[in-house]
Amino acid sequence: MSIQTDAYLGNPNLKKVNTPVEFTKDQIVEFQKCKEDPIYFMEKWMKIVSLDEGLIEFKLYPFQKKIVNTIHTSRFTICKLPRQSGKSTTTVAYLMHYAMFNPNSNIAILANKSSTARDILGRLQLAYENLPKWMQQGVINWNKGNIELENKSTIVAAATSSSAIRGGSYNIIFLDEFAFVPTNIAEMFFSSVYPTITSGKTTKVIIVSTPYGMNQFYKLWVDAEKKRNDYIPIEVHWSEVPGRDDAWKEMTVRNTSPEQFAQEFECEFLGSVNTLISPAKIKSAIYFDPIVSKGGADQFEEPIKGHTYVITVDVARGVDKDYSAFIVFDVTKMPFKVVALFKNNQIKPFVFPNVIAEMAKRYNEAHILTEVNDIGQQIAEALNFEIEYPNVLMCTQKGRAGQILGAMFSGRGSSMGVRMTKQIKRVGCANLKTIFEGDKLIINSFKIIEEMSTFAKRGQSWQAEEGSNDDLMMCLVIFGWLSNQGYFKELTDQNARMQMYKEQSKLIEEDMAPFGFVDDGINTDPQNEETIDEYGDRWIPVVRKSH
Repeated sequence: MSIQTDAYLGNPNLKKVNTPVEFTKDQIVEFQKCKEDPIYFMEKWMKIVSLDEGLIEFKLYPFQKKIVNTIHTSRFTICKLPRQSGKSTTTVAYLMHYAMFNPNSNIAILANKSSTARDILGRLQLAYENLPKWMQQGVINWNKGNIELENKSTIVAAATSSSAIRGGSYNIIFLDEFAFVPTNIAEMFFSSVYPTITSGKTTKVIIVSTPYGMNQFYKLWVDAEKKRNDYIPIEVHWSEVPGRDDAWKEMTVRNTSPEQFAQEFECEFLGSVNTLISPAKIKSAIYFDPIVSKGGADQFEEPIKGHTYVITVDVARGVDKDYSAFIVFDVTKMPFKVVALFKNNQIKPFVFPNVIAEMAKRYNEAHILTEVNDIGQQIAEALNFEIEYPNVLMCTQKGRAGQILGAMFSGRGSSMGVRMTKQIKRVGCANLKTIFEGDKLIINSFKIIEEMSTFAKRGQSWQAEEGSNDDLMMCLVIFGWLSNQGYFKELTDQNARMQMYKEQSKLIEEDMAPFGFVDDGINTDPQNEETIDEYGDRWIPVVRKSH
């Protein structure tokens, strides 16, 4: 039995280091040609596994060639592609070419799961093992999560996280199926790791994914389309993949669903089903990068002298992925605006009141309304008694009317904030939907839009879908309830409900003008505000006209 002395650890398909190779003139020419042209190299020498045919030569489709050329000539590439279009295989082919022909290069393959990343690396290893020995670099290290070649190039595979490649220096970062990375992990990755890997002058970042909701991938894609970042966007329609026609579409829809087909093959960005805010309104919401972003705080506008601001607060309960959050609203005039926010799952409850008070003081001594379920009560008490912040809003229980907003204690049933009940949440959600979809609230923040896309009907209530969070949304819900309170109208001189009533009445009047109106003799003057009696009953004055 003969033993191959040039094999790596007994693997006859891999060349070990320090194996002498005598190149022919033709091989030298071929090697140079492969180095200069990645597409030529892939089609001439690479082999991939086909489900139907087994190991075959890699013949690229036109859209795959476009992807390779864009990656090769650009630093930042983002690809939005349908399922089963060979997107990972195409990228892997380029990574193998880069590692072979660029000595001392470091490459990272990151996916939503470490097992997925290792599977992608496995495809690269299979292709490498099927190269001729004379073309291969000798192998120093070869396992499921790491490759090191004789030219000192390395390829690592790991799950996308804040610690996966921290401290490393990489020439290429490949983020596969980035839309499926959990929101909190994606945020941590981009805030902690991403700035360091993009600080170099030659580092390439490749992001490839099928859409999955309105998340970080959605933001990067939209920003790329609008040229708000440096990514080159590449979109592939399902019909560009050979073998897919109208008959294939019909069969696929029949065996899945129209919604699933729209997301996975039409590559539409869809949020959760039955979201509180209509999907069309979420998609049309405008957002901006904050002018200042630090420690979980995002600022979109500087405080304006003479403007009135309110802050609504949702306090973390210590559950995994649960964030302490607040939103600063400019309520001087309609539409109301989000001008700043805070969202952080690391802040201690002991410190949180000071953070709130500091932001509130900056925004003209803003009025603060805290949700006081669980430890929220401690936050409100710290604001009021320890910090002695003057503008803490309080609520009083008023019979059948429920909680009524006020500025000070007013007898029994008073609390320094609002206690979130089923009724408060139901009213808050309804009011929020009305004012936002009625263009009476400007969001500004992508973080809020992201939560909107997953804040959906679950049972008899509204909450974030599994794996997402709704801390900023709960701040909005509190604001929705707050905006229709009598004290809020006194505080701001703004009445959102009556403003929208007037606008709708005007539209109805314009539509009905040709037909006229029937006078029923009852005057419901919008100027006549509703009142609440001592028993908590609401009264709306009705005045009968005299004839």
